Amino acid sequence: MSQEADDKGLAAVVLERLENERLPRAIDLKEKVDAGAKLDDMDIAFLERVFADTEDLKPMVARHPEYHALAARLMGLYEHITSKALENEKAG
Repeated sequence: MSQEADDKGLAAVVLERLENERLPRAIDLKEKVDAGAKLDDMDIAFLERVFADTEDLKPMVARHPEYHALAARLMGLYEHITSKALENEKAG
Protein backbone atom coordinates (compact mmCIF):
# COMPACT_ATOMS: atom_id res chain seq x y z
CA MET A 1 0.00 0.00 0.00
CA SER A 2 1.29 3.48 -0.78
CA GLN A 3 2.06 6.12 1.84
CA GLU A 4 -0.78 8.26 0.44
CA ALA A 5 -3.30 5.42 0.84
CA ASP A 6 -2.02 4.67 4.34
CA ASP A 7 -2.33 8.35 5.26
CA LYS A 8 -5.89 8.55 3.94
CA GLY A 9 -6.94 5.52 5.95
CA LEU A 10 -5.25 6.79 9.09
CA ALA A 11 -6.73 10.25 8.63
CA ALA A 12 -10.24 8.81 8.33
CA VAL A 13 -9.85 6.88 11.58
CA VAL A 14 -8.29 9.82 13.42
CA LEU A 15 -10.94 12.27 12.24
CA GLU A 16 -13.75 9.92 13.26
CA ARG A 17 -12.19 9.46 16.71
CA LEU A 18 -11.72 13.20 16.99
CA GLU A 19 -15.34 13.94 16.14
CA ASN A 20 -16.92 11.22 18.26
CA GLU A 21 -14.60 10.96 21.26
CA ARG A 22 -11.73 13.38 21.59
CA LEU A 23 -13.32 16.72 20.76
CA PRO A 24 -16.44 16.24 22.94
CA ARG A 25 -14.22 15.21 25.87
CA ALA A 26 -11.83 18.11 25.29
CA ILE A 27 -14.73 20.57 25.24
CA ASP A 28 -16.00 19.10 28.52
CA LEU A 29 -12.53 19.47 30.04
CA LYS A 30 -12.30 23.07 28.85
CA GLU A 31 -15.62 23.86 30.48
CA LYS A 32 -14.48 22.10 33.65
CA VAL A 33 -11.22 24.01 34.02
CA ASP A 34 -12.81 27.30 32.91
CA ALA A 35 -15.22 26.84 35.83
CA GLY A 36 -12.24 26.59 38.18
CA ALA A 37 -12.22 22.83 38.70
CA LYS A 38 -9.14 20.66 38.89
CA LEU A 39 -8.47 17.72 36.59
CA ASP A 40 -8.88 14.26 38.08
CA ASP A 41 -6.78 11.18 37.31
CA MET A 42 -9.06 10.10 34.43
CA ASP A 43 -8.83 13.56 32.86
CA ILE A 44 -5.05 13.50 33.08
CA ALA A 45 -4.89 9.98 31.63
CA PHE A 46 -7.05 11.15 28.72
CA LEU A 47 -4.72 14.08 28.02
CA GLU A 48 -1.67 11.82 28.23
CA ARG A 49 -3.21 9.52 25.59
CA VAL A 50 -4.01 12.50 23.38
CA PHE A 51 -0.45 13.84 23.64
CA ALA A 52 1.04 10.41 22.92
CA ASP A 53 -1.18 9.99 19.87
CA THR A 54 -0.24 13.49 18.74
CA GLU A 55 3.43 12.54 18.72
CA ASP A 56 2.63 9.49 16.61
CA LEU A 57 0.64 11.60 14.11
CA LYS A 58 3.20 14.38 13.64
CA PRO A 59 4.84 12.81 10.56
CA MET A 60 1.50 12.39 8.79
CA VAL A 61 0.38 15.92 9.62
CA ALA A 62 3.72 17.24 8.36
CA ARG A 63 3.12 15.49 5.02
CA HIS A 64 -0.37 16.98 4.67
CA PRO A 65 -0.66 20.76 4.94
CA GLU A 66 -4.44 20.50 4.74
CA TYR A 67 -4.38 19.26 8.36
CA HIS A 68 -2.07 21.99 9.73
CA ALA A 69 -4.82 24.44 10.73
CA LEU A 70 -6.89 21.74 12.42
CA ALA A 71 -3.87 20.40 14.29
CA ALA A 72 -2.92 23.91 15.42
CA ARG A 73 -6.42 24.62 16.71
CA LEU A 74 -6.53 21.33 18.58
CA MET A 75 -3.14 21.95 20.15
CA GLY A 76 -4.35 25.41 21.17
CA LEU A 77 -7.38 23.84 22.85
CA TYR A 78 -5.26 21.30 24.72
CA GLU A 79 -2.77 24.00 25.69
CA HIS A 80 -5.63 26.09 27.11
CA ILE A 81 -6.92 23.11 29.10
CA THR A 82 -3.53 22.27 30.59
CA SER A 83 -2.61 25.89 31.34
CA LYS A 84 -5.94 26.59 33.01
CA ALA A 85 -5.75 23.32 34.93
CA LEU A 86 -2.31 24.28 36.24
CA GLU A 87 -3.64 27.69 37.21
CA ASN A 88 -6.52 26.03 39.07
CA GLU A 89 -4.09 23.70 40.89
CA LYS A 90 -1.95 26.64 42.00
CA ALA A 91 -5.03 28.53 43.19
CA GLY A 92 -5.76 25.53 45.39
